[in-house]
Amino acid sequence: MNSLATSLTGQISMYANQFLLPHCLFNDYNSRWRKPVVFRPGTTIAVPRIVCMAEPYLITKLESAERTWKELSVKLGDPDVVSNPSEYQKLAQSVAELDEVVSTYKRFKDCEKQLEETKALAKDSGHDEDMAEMIAYEIETLSSQLKELEEKFKALLLPNDPLDSRNILLEVRAGTGGDEAGLWAGDLVRMYQRYSERSSWKCTPVSSSEAEKGGFKTYVMEIKGNRVYSKLKYESGVHRVQRVPQTEAQGRVHTSTATVAIMPEADEVDVVIDPKDIELTTARSGGAGGQNVNKVETAVDLVHKPTGIRIFCTEERTQLKNKNRALQLLRAKLYEMKVREQQESIRSQRKSQVGTGARAEKIRTYNYKDNRVTDHRLKMNFPLTSFLDGDIETAIQSCVTVEQKGLMEELAESVSN
Repeated sequence: MNSLATSLTGQISMYANQFLLPHCLFNDYNSRWRKPVVFRPGTTIAVPRIVCMAEPYLITKLESAERTWKELSVKLGDPDVVSNPSEYQKLAQSVAELDEVVSTYKRFKDCEKQLEETKALAKDSGHDEDMAEMIAYEIETLSSQLKELEEKFKALLLPNDPLDSRNILLEVRAGTGGDEAGLWAGDLVRMYQRYSERSSWKCTPVSSSEAEKGGFKTYVMEIKGNRVYSKLKYESGVHRVQRVPQTEAQGRVHTSTATVAIMPEADEVDVVIDPKDIELTTARSGGAGGQNVNKVETAVDLVHKPTGIRIFCTEERTQLKNKNRALQLLRAKLYEMKVREQQESIRSQRKSQVGTGARAEKIRTYNYKDNRVTDHRLKMNFPLTSFLDGDIETAIQSCVTVEQKGLMEELAESVSN
């Protein structure tokens, strides 16, 4: 029996070599189908024609990236570059950024070559049904791999936002709607705090101004973690709520708004602030914190004269810490303005992050009666209860998908032009 099995194995290997089929094809195929394979060479097998080719503009971009990677790799060995640490580090980083693109493209070309060889083999292999089935399965598998690789390098070719890895300062400001707007701002603050907890991010209050009936007139928090800006940058805009307020005696539905601004954390090198442009006064903070905050002027009121930005910071227990917090927030606000101007100059069709807080300038509507959140950019609805509990990941990922689609269209246009 053992000799018979050995003889069959030898015959299969012989035919595999004759048809130039990889042994993994037989192993993979038989492990799934568990059928004996009989080969009759000399005839032709009809195999369905499956074509999986990347779009020409992608190939153009990939070939350009590959050439750049090779040129930079050669430069890394240049003695002049090696002797210059800053230049070497810059080149090494550029090569590292292209490594995955180049390796994915190589896998794509190898897979494409295997697919063409398998198709050519199908024409010369024979009429055997088992052979035809096996080759068709291999073609389908390779075609599927090509599609996956194509989707992968589509994402890799998209331009990266250099701010995506930064931490942020998130500001929620009550818009139209009176007391109800303040309450709604408080609900949004809790929503982002819970989302931060779900994402294992650290959330710290920076500055706040409480509203009379509860909630906040303004609230600023610092969020630190892995690629915070890359996700929360889509939250900038006006959030509208439709519900019966707690202060409404007759049960009528009111509409209120709150604005959300996402500011990437800025270093001192990103924004230079002239001390002459700052008007700073101090006051007693009051509230919790012991005698120190009640008797000593720890609160800081900072005004940036060129822009009119005013920041009142009371969260810390010392004046110096509140001053540093206020300057941190001012830098973030100025940097966000700078970034927004750059983005508008690149893509004039995109609106700025936050408008005036008017009802018409909305990115989402939160409808309590229907327990529904509508994202007007996506034209999609989400369950309200879980959304306010911080379950906003699906909406954020949908925004990522829409943006990537737009970037791919721009990429295709840039190559064709």
